[in-house]
Amino acid sequence: MDDLPLSLYRRVGDLVFLAGEVPADTDDQVPADVGAQVDLVIDRIAETLAEIGGTLDDVVSATVYLSSPDHFDAYNAVYRRRFKAPFPARTTVAAPLMMKADVEITVVAAVPAR
Repeated sequence: MDDLPLSLYRRVGDLVFLAGEVPADTDDQVPADVGAQVDLVIDRIAETLAEIGGTLDDVVSATVYLSSPDHFDAYNAVYRRRFKAPFPARTTVAAPLMMKADVEITVVAAVPAR
């Protein structure tokens, strides 16, 4: 996926816009379990935020794509565990994804420029 015309993130002032993260590991393998997929995606978001001095607590907005509305409960359980109140503003939609995965998440975070 290195040849895709996109940035992993873009900063505009104190706002950081992350590209959609998918649950592929370093070998492009996707866990079968939706909850494991959500954990992996959130881990990747946390890693990217850490690189720029942020944490999941800095996330102010999330857009979540699920391959099926049937996955909502499993996704929501992990999301609730990984994010703290006040929770990010969130939109969740069911949509076909561009790879064999059940979840993709993109976020906006407020991370002061250092």
